[in-house]
Amino acid sequence: MTDQAVKSSASVDRNSLGYRLKRDFYRNGFKYLIILPVLVYLVLFCYKPMYGLIIAFKDFRPNLGIWGSPWVGLKQFKLFFQDVYFGRLIRNTFTISLLSIVFCFPAPILLALFINEIKNNAFKKSVQTITYMPYFISMVVVCSLVRTYTQQNGLVSQMVVALGGTANNWLNKQEFFYPIYIISELWQSVGWNSIIYLAALSGIDQEQYEAARIDGASRMQQLWRITLPNLIPTIMILLILRMGGILNVGFEKIILLYNQGIYEVADVISTYVYRRGIIDAAYSYSSAVGLFNSLVNICFLLAANWLSTRYTDSGLF
Repeated sequence: MTDQAVKSSASVDRNSLGYRLKRDFYRNGFKYLIILPVLVYLVLFCYKPMYGLIIAFKDFRPNLGIWGSPWVGLKQFKLFFQDVYFGRLIRNTFTISLLSIVFCFPAPILLALFINEIKNNAFKKSVQTITYMPYFISMVVVCSLVRTYTQQNGLVSQMVVALGGTANNWLNKQEFFYPIYIISELWQSVGWNSIIYLAALSGIDQEQYEAARIDGASRMQQLWRITLPNLIPTIMILLILRMGGILNVGFEKIILLYNQGIYEVADVISTYVYRRGIIDAAYSYSSAVGLFNSLVNICFLLAANWLSTRYTDSGLF
């Protein structure tokens, strides 16, 4: 073999996929070891359980196992669509989710913009700490506080009476469930969710503001022309993710707050799946409902990503 042929063969070997993978692992082996536990977690707890979705298309019986249970096709889905509670579940889930998007999604953005404008560092840090501390309170504790404050003799009733109103057990009234849910959600999450926007604001090139001030731009003009355009990619990514979970309304909070008297406005898909799957042991039916929920979320995710990519050039993929 000639020297030229040997060199060509060596060149091909160095450019082969196996050689490049081996070289990459040799250089970044420690990084791969760091992410290995995460990959194992994803496989065991996120992907492996997806095997169980098969029971949504079966009449699952524990004594027969997953493969031994008879196939029923789309029967469970048809039963859900014909369920007397189907309309109520869809209405409540979308209503709570849309209210959360309308009120809870913009709030962290506004808070981050407000904090960003504060020049006193001590006051800024105090505001940040106070606003995101409720996020670390257990959901059980938060819901217990809400229940206590909204009782007939609770803090809310005392304030209403002081203003000339009438005391009520507010959480037992259907018309007050949505406001109570949204206000408690805002209180608990607005500070924590603002952190990512504050991080995005800190990454904006300050020379843009200096140039704007030299050109005579006011604070409001700087906000509209510099701050918000630089925040748009972050806002859109988080909005896409939020739309991807539009039917994943906070299960824990609702299950801890609602009661049979307000099922008409508080019962959502996730709580219905819990009652049918865990309490009633309708495993196949609840799996079908959960799968339907996931498919709708995927559709909203893809639609939101497409619209965002088309109109703002920002998207997940």
